[in-house]
Amino acid sequence: MPNENSQSNEPESIEIRCYFVRERNALLARGLFSELYVDYYLHLMENKLKNEPDQDQNLKDGFAALALHLASRPWNEAIAWTLSWQNPAQNYFFTGSNRDGTLTGRVFTEDIRKRDSNLLFSQTTVDGQPGRQSMVEVKDLNLFEIGEHYYEQSEQRPGRFFRHAEEDVVLVTAQPDCDMEWFGNLDEEKIRTLDGDEELSLLEKRHFRFSCGCSQEKLLPVFASMSKDSLDEAFSGGETIPVSCPRCGAKHVITRETLEAFQRDLP
Repeated sequence: MPNENSQSNEPESIEIRCYFVRERNALLARGLFSELYVDYYLHLMENKLKNEPDQDQNLKDGFAALALHLASRPWNEAIAWTLSWQNPAQNYFFTGSNRDGTLTGRVFTEDIRKRDSNLLFSQTTVDGQPGRQSMVEVKDLNLFEIGEHYYEQSEQRPGRFFRHAEEDVVLVTAQPDCDMEWFGNLDEEKIRTLDGDEELSLLEKRHFRFSCGCSQEKLLPVFASMSKDSLDEAFSGGETIPVSCPRCGAKHVITRETLEAFQRDLP
């Protein structure tokens, strides 16, 4: 398959290419995620966060799965996936947007809601339209297999994930009149020779970077809307409130002085 390692105007972005597999009626999306994973690890270091090795791998696989799924979707969509896992109790959150080319996410290990089964929740938002939600039950803590199950249940068409290399991931989705025998026989060996075995037509390129966009400035309106009693409780007699971003885990500090200045400037 053609090499995905092309230069981007934004060095922190990774490129995903989407191809149509002629004669097979399938869509193929491929991305090399090394740079995005580097930015993810830098984010952990900057915020003094640490995940277990298996959690790191699940997050990286989830970023790859969501990015490839997004790249095969319309340009005006943003998607959030929440995986509620029971044993061990943990939640994985992933979100990405085609509109601004960003991906972020985190793992939660505290205050996990108990459920009867493991569930993946998906929420899709489109400019000017009501959001769409779906839920699927999952059995194995493998983000690629979970992604494939999501395609089967929510997208109602098959999708399969493959590793072209350790951080080079491919998603193949069946389109109408897909050659399903060929689709079912795909494996990693066949994926690595697909550009020589099949005719691929490049449809488009998309770019994604690891970025949440959270900041103290975006958090201030939330605290400014709280009652005085609630704020006093939050400050607990001190001058600062430590805040962890629910989307990416980044650590922010809201000071009483900054909040009061923000409130004075409100119209």
